[in-house]
Amino acid sequence: MNKVVVAITGASGSIYAKVLLDKLMLLKNQYSELGIVMSNNAKEVWKVELQNDSYQNYDAKYFEKNDFSAPFASGSAKYNTMIIAPCSMGTLGRIAGGISDDLITRAADVILKERRKLIAVIRDTPYNLIHIQNMETVTLAGGIICPATPSFYSLPKTLEDVAGTVVDRVLDLAGFESDSYRWNS
Repeated sequence: MNKVVVAITGASGSIYAKVLLDKLMLLKNQYSELGIVMSNNAKEVWKVELQNDSYQNYDAKYFEKNDFSAPFASGSAKYNTMIIAPCSMGTLGRIAGGISDDLITRAADVILKERRKLIAVIRDTPYNLIHIQNMETVTLAGGIICPATPSFYSLPKTLEDVAGTVVDRVLDLAGFESDSYRWNS
């Protein structure tokens, strides 16, 4: 059964993390463990963008960003999926450079070295050449870069619906079975 870690960085786009966690709560039968780690900036950005601190209300195990005793800081814990949403370019750069200076980057390093699934929902735009090279490096290492680029063919009505178009794609990439809009279905 899946063991999943969701990392939330301080990039703008807290709504992606919220919608992801909301949807994961509905898919509890598809994973055995869910760990959440947030940077301090992520907590502040969530409060500004979503005007609440509901990030602490999910049924999951929470870990501090410097808690290297977290199970997913080691490959032996067999966490098989890591989703970073949103993923700041700073975090992506540290992952691409092999710099494991906090739990988020350490867990990403572990996921990559164990050849498991890392999905980085990058949020910044436009990209400079350094961003593009870091995306290439992480992709070559086995990670999946999934820009937070919504689709509109499902005719989303709310901001959460728009974010949901990205999150549904992320859940598909992670191997979850979920009901979502499918083109021409």
